[in-house]
Amino acid sequence: MERLLHYTWKHKLLPLGELRTTDGRMVEVVSPGLYNDSDAGPDFFNAKVKVDGMLWVGNVELHVKASDWYRHHHDKDAAYDSVVLHVVTHADMQVSNSMGQSITTLEIPIAEQLQSDYASLIHSDKYPPCYEAIGSLPALKVHSWMSTLQVERLQQKTDALVRRVQQTRGSWEDAYFVTLARNFGFGINGDAFEMWAMAMPMNQVAHHRDDLFQVEALFIGMAGLLDRVEEKYAKEFAYLQHKFSLTPMDPMLWRYLRTRPQNFPHVRIMQLARMYHEQRTSLSQLLSCKTVKDITTLYNIKGAKLDLLIINTVVPTVFAYGRYHAKEEYENRAFDLLEAIKAEDNNIVRMWKECGLDVRTAGDSQALIQLKKEYCDKKECLRCRFGYEFLSGEHRNKFFREEE
Repeated sequence: MERLLHYTWKHKLLPLGELRTTDGRMVEVVSPGLYNDSDAGPDFFNAKVKVDGMLWVGNVELHVKASDWYRHHHDKDAAYDSVVLHVVTHADMQVSNSMGQSITTLEIPIAEQLQSDYASLIHSDKYPPCYEAIGSLPALKVHSWMSTLQVERLQQKTDALVRRVQQTRGSWEDAYFVTLARNFGFGINGDAFEMWAMAMPMNQVAHHRDDLFQVEALFIGMAGLLDRVEEKYAKEFAYLQHKFSLTPMDPMLWRYLRTRPQNFPHVRIMQLARMYHEQRTSLSQLLSCKTVKDITTLYNIKGAKLDLLIINTVVPTVFAYGRYHAKEEYENRAFDLLEAIKAEDNNIVRMWKECGLDVRTAGDSQALIQLKKEYCDKKECLRCRFGYEFLSGEHRNKFFREEE
């Protein structure tokens, strides 16, 4: 209930008619303030409220019951002395701050319609729970939210890639190789491929780049999958393992069950070895690619697999590199690539299409994957713009003032 109270205050979905404090003074909410998303301090900073015509600028704290103020020990915390308004749904008592000063309290009910709609979002058996509102949303609002989600997803992938840069001692080249390797696992072996790539002694491998056989031996040997290939690789790896003091992975980390033969780990690793040997895993080569056609030539892969590699490897790498080095051209190129590729065809995308959304490009599908994983699955309807439209729709005008 407290989350819904926060939502009501943030969006000024306040009851019609006069608002009055518990001691009868008139209240006008000029600005609800800035939401504090940390665990410390009042809920909203720099709010502006008029009490009997006098403007107060300060912080606002929200609780379901006024007595929660004492239950959370705010009366002993000086950080809450700046609170100018205590907003509650049940004013069961008057409260004071650490200096003994009484805190102005505003009791606001949460409309039954809003509570009912929120409950339907959280507990609905239909997925997504806001499906009824999606088809009627203005195209501009849908596009705006999709664009935001797309950037959010790219930023998450950027954060993951920057962590890999840190783990590889600042090497963007190695971080790109790890990212490429991870996505060669196509989900089921993604973690194992990343672990394998992180363990690869790339400096030592570089000395043997011109010899495909030695690269293959190093790659397959470090994966612990020598029993899956010809015996000659085991002999070559034994020599290289002794030379560089290498420790192979545990082969039990690889998954073969429910994997198609062309996607078997040792098959994919051999493909990566050839790409590395031919210098098609070079970051500089990737950054020189400006179109999907350029990437097709570089990777020498066609079809859906190429699209997935572009979406999950090329685009995040180019975007992250551009954002980290403040090179906007690369960020823009990442978005252009997403728009040049058709939307992914998976259960998530098909679900949103059934709800009435127009999903055409990989940018659209990536946005909707972000929406499902970070909002729907986590029941973060109050942070979702679709959820907001559902909760503050036209059918509730008789209950609330529109947000200013």
